[in-house]
Amino acid sequence: MQTETNGLVTPLTTPKIDLAGSIPFVIVHLCALSAFFFELNMTMVWLCLGSYYIRMIGVTAGYHRYFGHRAYKTSRVFQFILAFLAQTSAQKGVLWWAAHHRHHHKHSDQETDLHSPVTKGFWYSQIGWILNPATSETNWKYVQDFAKFPELRWLNKYFLVPPTIYALAIFAIWGWAGVFYGFFLSTIFLYHGTFFINSLTHVFGRVRYRSNDESKNSFILALITCGEGWHNNHHYYQATANQGWFWWEIDLSFYTLKVLSLFGIVWDLRLPPAHVKARTIAAEAAASLIESEKKVKAA
Repeated sequence: MQTETNGLVTPLTTPKIDLAGSIPFVIVHLCALSAFFFELNMTMVWLCLGSYYIRMIGVTAGYHRYFGHRAYKTSRVFQFILAFLAQTSAQKGVLWWAAHHRHHHKHSDQETDLHSPVTKGFWYSQIGWILNPATSETNWKYVQDFAKFPELRWLNKYFLVPPTIYALAIFAIWGWAGVFYGFFLSTIFLYHGTFFINSLTHVFGRVRYRSNDESKNSFILALITCGEGWHNNHHYYQATANQGWFWWEIDLSFYTLKVLSLFGIVWDLRLPPAHVKARTIAAEAAASLIESEKKVKAA
């Protein structure tokens, strides 16, 4: 098993953890637990939830649908704002994130997939892969389109700047309690909410389309991740601004993008064609049955 870095191939044999490199990740979790030493009130509850969902939209609409799949267009200024907001999630740099995600789609649920629960198990796909030293570098080969922007390369290099500024801003308004509830605890929820898409949506849920992997749709995970839970839809037809394709499939990230498009901040939102949406497994089975019946009658 192997991965590529800067166009080179780096061995990724037995999944392993970089103990020294994992220290910041562990510290964030420990700091989150410290939140329980502060008074919990409704201000802190709303701060934690608001901080979670605002940054989750940064991850889903920014990291994923824009930088990962170019599912819509925007200005260079708002592109930087999206990257900055996404990086307040403390999920490394924007180009690192997009490159690894594009690699995932190219090798989904194959041995070379960096975080498939099918080939590497739940816990490794949930958190182990991000702590593996073999995944620490940005694979520039996959992000040449965005790597041409120096401001994005700067953000990618100094990926701790956005979350640090974000934490300091929360401290300035809400003090230490705000930092622990609104940053650390919220960030832990954000980590695992995001990583559930790597792990759980390839294990549990419903399959509507033949995506040639184990991706599945989950209503509950769609609520948790602002629409990312419609994962089977996404893996079947990737480059769409919406992942909830039907009216009952709640997709908060897409609703946000629609509002932004009304003000001209984003545009050219890519949607799945009607013929793609109609090509479900059930529809294919029905068509096959009708064809078989026609052949029987013709015989």
